[in-house]
Amino acid sequence: MDGGKNTQHTPGRMPLVAVLAANSISTAGTSLTLIGVPWFVLETTGSAGKAGLVAFCATLPIVVSALIGGPVIDRIGRRRVAIASDTVCGLAVAAVPLLYFADALAFWMLCALMALNGLVHTPGNTARYVLVPDLAEHAGTTLPRAASLFDAVSRGARMVGAALAGVLIALVGAETVLLLDAATFLASAALVAAGLRGVRAAQPVKAAAPVSLRTYRHELREGYAYLFGNRLLLGVVVMVLFMNGTDQGWNAVLLPVHTSAELGGARDLGLLTALFGAGGLTGALVYGAVGHRYSARAVFSVCVVLCGAPRFLVAALTGTTLPLAVTMVLSGIAGGVLNPILTTVIYGSVPDALRSRVSGAITAGAELAMPVGGLAAGLLVESAGADGALLAMGAVYLLATLSPLVFPSWRTLDDVTPGAAGAAGAGLADASGASGADSADASGAAGMSGVPEAAPVSSSGSCPRGPGPAASSPRP
Repeated sequence: MDGGKNTQHTPGRMPLVAVLAANSISTAGTSLTLIGVPWFVLETTGSAGKAGLVAFCATLPIVVSALIGGPVIDRIGRRRVAIASDTVCGLAVAAVPLLYFADALAFWMLCALMALNGLVHTPGNTARYVLVPDLAEHAGTTLPRAASLFDAVSRGARMVGAALAGVLIALVGAETVLLLDAATFLASAALVAAGLRGVRAAQPVKAAAPVSLRTYRHELREGYAYLFGNRLLLGVVVMVLFMNGTDQGWNAVLLPVHTSAELGGARDLGLLTALFGAGGLTGALVYGAVGHRYSARAVFSVCVVLCGAPRFLVAALTGTTLPLAVTMVLSGIAGGVLNPILTTVIYGSVPDALRSRVSGAITAGAELAMPVGGLAAGLLVESAGADGALLAMGAVYLLATLSPLVFPSWRTLDDVTPGAAGAAGAGLADASGASGADSADASGAAGMSGVPEAAPVSSSGSCPRGPGPAASSPRP
């Protein structure tokens, strides 16, 4: 049982392998939905505005659940939350094509089902993410290695899922692809259920304080106080907020509209998304091999500019697949470098006792603009045309990614590298402004070796977004 007093840590690598496998399956399914839902909406309604509205309905609950969900994850237990989240998401996604086949799917139902999916997806995503340090210890491996593997496996799964989605949509239709995505959710839930049985870190936290609204507010406030007390973390979240908003517009509206109108349709959509994922995988592996030799701030500052705005510009100025395909690969490589740097800050500075709460706060902040991004993209396409929308959102992306060159808080990024994670953790913990017992916990976290897969990773999959697996783009 999850809560038994005599439960012991599950020995060996099995828990980590189970989470890696569950996350890779879920991420591959995410790619199916990331392509399948916008294409389904465009096919059935012919409206970019409605595609943006569906994206809004899908992402607003993600922000809501991230805002309030951190303490709930600890109370219920990370394993239970992950299982319940994947199960409900699977049923919600499956309901869309089933209702469509029965000729009973109204547009408001689609919006409601995607909203339910978004509401329950983030807690499960966060629950898996925050387990990585404990599972790395179980497996007898370093945190940087485990987190980098988590990121690489996720990117590989995203690449395969995107390529598969484009082909399957062309062959069997977007509605059938959504059924396959529902199956990936259920498979992920089964793997977590079996693989995390008996893992103490995945069980409910036995808090000294009784469950009450006052206790909940206190625990929630701790997570946000930690975030707002750390200038570098806060700077990361603000930058990623704008990146995620524009990336959501790109994924949910702009790229599907562009490939439908100018390129080869669903197959090109899948190809371009897969190439971006392949670039991200390459970038993550290259940085893991040689990144420690270079200034983290310099590498990050260059790569964060290259990962985003060029995609929008090339799509707006060209009407063929090849230039955008090359840009997607290069942007993916640049984006793949970012998560190993950003997650050094997260895992290396946040103590285990606060990890769920702080990760929830980071997710909420980083994803706050996503509902607006999808809706704004749809409205811009209908008012200014696809090219105008691409240029406008690309300009926002560029301005956001210039922040590491402008704001002083980013100067500490060089102190937070895989080779100096312990020292970085100490510095970040001291800067967090934690008080009392939390200060002690935070300073203890200085010993955490730190890197990887981040809280902030973008919805596009390779540039920065809110926890959870970076790797896992939020499902529509």
